[in-house]
Amino acid sequence: MTSALRPTGQGIGTGSNDRPVLDRTGLRLLFLIPGGLSLLLGLNAALLLLGVWAPLNFAKIASLHAPLMVFGFVGTLIVLERAVAARKPWGYLSPALLGVGSLVLLSEAPSAVGKTMIAFGFIGLVGIYLVIWKRLAAAAIAIQALGAIAGLIATLLWLVGSLIPAMVPGMAVFLILTIVGERLELARVSPTVDVRSESFGLAVAILLVIFTPLAPLFPQVCYPLLAVCIGLQVVWLLKFDVAPKLISTSGLPRYMAICLMTGYIWLLVPTGVWLINGPTSTGPLYDATLHSIFLGFVMSMIMAHAPVILPAVLRKPLPYRAFLYIPVVLLHASLVLRLLGGDAWGSVFSLHLGGALNVISVLLFAILAVTSAALGPPSKPTAKLRKKESK
Repeated sequence: MTSALRPTGQGIGTGSNDRPVLDRTGLRLLFLIPGGLSLLLGLNAALLLLGVWAPLNFAKIASLHAPLMVFGFVGTLIVLERAVAARKPWGYLSPALLGVGSLVLLSEAPSAVGKTMIAFGFIGLVGIYLVIWKRLAAAAIAIQALGAIAGLIATLLWLVGSLIPAMVPGMAVFLILTIVGERLELARVSPTVDVRSESFGLAVAILLVIFTPLAPLFPQVCYPLLAVCIGLQVVWLLKFDVAPKLISTSGLPRYMAICLMTGYIWLLVPTGVWLINGPTSTGPLYDATLHSIFLGFVMSMIMAHAPVILPAVLRKPLPYRAFLYIPVVLLHASLVLRLLGGDAWGSVFSLHLGGALNVISVLLFAILAVTSAALGPPSKPTAKLRKKESK
């Protein structure tokens, strides 16, 4: 999700002297394995929580659904790309700690072991951003670093005994600010983005991180304030992001723009729920809030940036093909069914069907992405075919 927007120049070095020690595709792939396992286990946990059939059936998986998806899967992807960008061998410890730490939670080891590993993974991520900041001090990097701090706050709350609902603001802010910061990196090439607009985005990010640890202590006050800040971030993205301008294009730019825009719209759900209802920890509103953020927004961002994540991290192209739209449409349609039919109208059938299709859409995207990578770049039309098409 994170590698698409790296105009900061923090990418992989081309010379042999400036490449990280672990700058080999096979070794980098090893860091993705715990993330992939976390994804599969997290989706299995989702099925268990829905009350439908799942391949593995034991309670410990179900209770770790959110950490497996946010820390183990998405966190590993984010931190691995940032480690590649930092070009520091020690940086690769962070994705390893997040991925392996998430899996350790499922073992017989004390839960504090896995939680501590994840916390150190976030500490490492903050260090990675400090390295990048020294190369280019920019608001976009600061916003992403604030996101890492929010993730660390969520993990520390977990370590001291907080339940998953109390961690939701931190987990959400971690992912939202990571994406906002990276969109700002790209938006900086737009003439509409100036120092004032960057400062506004940074100020909102600071407020989000301040409210993250306060939300569990003063929920009636801080959740509406979180909602206002998230709403302001959505407004900022819709105004300054280049995505709205790319809707009318074609190919990969249009595909990415559609994924991004639909993801931004899903952030309006937690904005409305927390602003009107305040804190939620159970029930339909809680389900709608979580899955609007972590499925509607975050998974849409992953689908948008996947064609550029793989080349940046593994040096393996993932060519855009039109069939990548299939899981995107399925994801958003099934989420609408889940939230409107299940959460809003109380249909258990809609909740189960929508949730199961959510899982299928994520798995289908992974399968189609691997398929597109295996097929390689699409063959270019011959001169004769192009002439025929022009007629």
